[in-house]
Amino acid sequence: QVQLVESGGGLVQPGGSLRLSCAASGSILDVYAMGWYRQAPGKQRELVATILRDSYTDYVESVKGRFAISRDNAAKNTVYLQMNSLKPEDAAVYYCYADLWRVGGRRYDYWGQGTQVTVSS
Repeated sequence: QVQLVESGGGLVQPGGSLRLSCAASGSILDVYAMGWYRQAPGKQRELVATILRDSYTDYVESVKGRFAISRDNAAKNTVYLQMNSLKPEDAAVYYCYADLWRVGGRRYDYWGQGTQVTVSS
């Protein structure tokens, strides 16, 4: 089994910062990509940020320059999303995902349970 555990959501004022964490554990052979999606009420889920095994990163246009995704060098299967200059439109449930190979060689996608980010004064 593989689990993704997220933390770090909460309430922040516009212009503030939050850092989300996601740790993947279990029978993991290797990770191809990890990242974050978000879904606001009435909207489709969108990919916010991703980091590949070679450390390539990509972001949705609306967060470029404000959000940064990184990986823990000591714990390779842990990623962070540093969110700065938060706007009300960033409010959503943020879901961590991992595209990985399990022990045994098969490749799967896994999702975290979601963490709420609220941006409001």
